[in-house]
Amino acid sequence: MTGTIEITARKLLRQLVDAAISAADPADVLARHLPDKPAGRCIVVGAGKSAAAMARAVEAAWPDVDLSGLVVTRYGHAVSTDRIEVREAAHPVPDSAGQAATAEILAAVTEAKEDDLVLALISGGGSALLAAPVPPLTLDDKIDITQRLLASGLPIGEMNQLRRRLSLIKGGGLARAAAPARLVTLAISDVPGDDPMAIASGPTVPCPDTEIDLARAMERLGPNLPDRVVSALSDRRTWDTPAPAGDYRLVATPQMSLERAAQVAKQCGIMPVILGGSLEGEAREMGIVMAGIARAVGDHATPAQRPAVLLSGGETTVTIGDRKPGRGGRNTEFLLSMAIALRGMPCVHAVAVDTDGIDGTEDAAGAVIDPTTLQRARDAGCDPGHHLAGHDSYSLFNAIDDLIRTGPTLTNVNDFRAVLIQ
Repeated sequence: MTGTIEITARKLLRQLVDAAISAADPADVLARHLPDKPAGRCIVVGAGKSAAAMARAVEAAWPDVDLSGLVVTRYGHAVSTDRIEVREAAHPVPDSAGQAATAEILAAVTEAKEDDLVLALISGGGSALLAAPVPPLTLDDKIDITQRLLASGLPIGEMNQLRRRLSLIKGGGLARAAAPARLVTLAISDVPGDDPMAIASGPTVPCPDTEIDLARAMERLGPNLPDRVVSALSDRRTWDTPAPAGDYRLVATPQMSLERAAQVAKQCGIMPVILGGSLEGEAREMGIVMAGIARAVGDHATPAQRPAVLLSGGETTVTIGDRKPGRGGRNTEFLLSMAIALRGMPCVHAVAVDTDGIDGTEDAAGAVIDPTTLQRARDAGCDPGHHLAGHDSYSLFNAIDDLIRTGPTLTNVNDFRAVLIQ
């Protein structure tokens, strides 16, 4: 592998990442999805990693509309706004700032009149940022259940089913509070399948969860689950009250980002193969599967002839187990597993990032791999297998300077993966 080809491959992968993120930038995509301007007041509320950027986009598009309201976003994701207040709170584990902001959001929409417009700006991360536990649960209970969920390995859809059952605002709670005002939701999807019930746990969506397997879920949450939590999960009265249906509009999705990246690949003479924006499963298992597909392209020209790039999105999971984890995220764990499975196969490069700019709880969006990854890691004193077993992928990629740091992107359409076979 020559140095020139190496640089070119990495440059292309970064262009694909940038294209995927820009396709979900509220400043570029939100305005075209706004409803007709209201004759009266517009109360803007929202939650998520993109909430502040979405609020600023609304202000820019509607300079002559009577706007007020409040959105809550993750610490470090705030932007300046003129008419809509922005609060910051903790993610992925909630805190008192999120609980206070949620109370203000509910109070604001409760005051809405029938001829008012409530505009809800919803994006990924809203589940943690909207903290309103059902009585008698407390914020400490919510923190405990969130930490259990993050370590459980449950798919994001099942996590959000549980979150909805334990919240006054999720699962249509915001819609119930906003009635009888007109409600329009603008959402950026970070979930496989773009299910409105799953995006930030569906605060504006009527979504009774009648099919949840509580026994399986509580087993994955671990022992010593407080009785009051079990009782709240089982009590229909806390989550099954019908919510009014509103106008729900998706302004950005993983598929849109994949299609934008595919356009860039074609312009560079690379055949894109979109595998889908809803891929789920264990990160390390997904890495093995993706390595197998890349090998099929390289060895057998299927499902495409090279040069080709495999594009995918979705959200993998990392099941921690009993072993104390190192530093890592689902995208870096996916890449490390893939690199081990490829065993230095020539001409294969890959990138995987969380489009919000933060993979897990670390300061990187993700990383890149190439045919030299394993050898460079060993030269740096890292044992790839040991790092994978210990969920310590971040440390390995940091040691070989292959992390991608974008900082907060102010959007979130879940994970983006590109596998280039030259």
